[in-house]
Amino acid sequence: MTESPADTRHDFACDAFWYDHEGERLCGVAAGPPGRATVLLLHGAGNGSKERLLPLLEEFAAQGCRALAFDFSGHGESSGPLAELSLRRRFEQAAAVLDAHAPADDPLVLVGFSMSGQTVADLVALHGRRVAAVGLCAPAVYAPEAWDVPFGDGDGRFSAILREPDGWRASPALDALRAYEGRAVLAVPGTDTIIPPAVTQAVWEALSARAARTRLDIPDAEHWLGLWFRDHAEDRRRFVAAVLTAPDSAEAG
Repeated sequence: MTESPADTRHDFACDAFWYDHEGERLCGVAAGPPGRATVLLLHGAGNGSKERLLPLLEEFAAQGCRALAFDFSGHGESSGPLAELSLRRRFEQAAAVLDAHAPADDPLVLVGFSMSGQTVADLVALHGRRVAAVGLCAPAVYAPEAWDVPFGDGDGRFSAILREPDGWRASPALDALRAYEGRAVLAVPGTDTIIPPAVTQAVWEALSARAARTRLDIPDAEHWLGLWFRDHAEDRRRFVAAVLTAPDSAEAG
């Protein structure tokens, strides 16, 4: 890569990196100093990519965090066919990028959009108390049967599992969020035609078990909150502040 992936609004550089993982080349970007925390931003499915998350990455870096974002295989500038990606491979790629680029002593802040709500929960289960905060933006969770199934072209087994009524209720992601004890921000758009309200409510209830949770409603937004935060600086700053600042009580919003 010969140029920075984004123009920055702050006095620090965004550094592009490549990471080789199981035959794929993952393209990422990092900004900000180590020390306060390492923030990992995870885009959603479909045409999601790190590019729409760069303003959010800069916002976290401006608050003294080391911020990372990357394209999952089959997305953006990373290699690989999207049809071969799976929830398991997303988790393994995210975990590998953290291992390679997060200082070992840094607390972790995990932010996931849509499908990456599941990935954030998987990383919470892996890293436990090292995770200081999570930001879940219109998050999805999935039935355990979907974990290792390639996404395919929208007509295969993965899609069939998604169509099973209430299959997501047994998701290990909900168990991981019930066990999580750090800060949690659930960002909810006013209109979401992708994530059923019952899923959003189940995530919110799971966070009530132990997390210091905050619900951030964004009435004018639709499901694609990465795009919304890219284009709406005030809501972007509000979200970052909520993720990095403990709520006044165990429940807010």
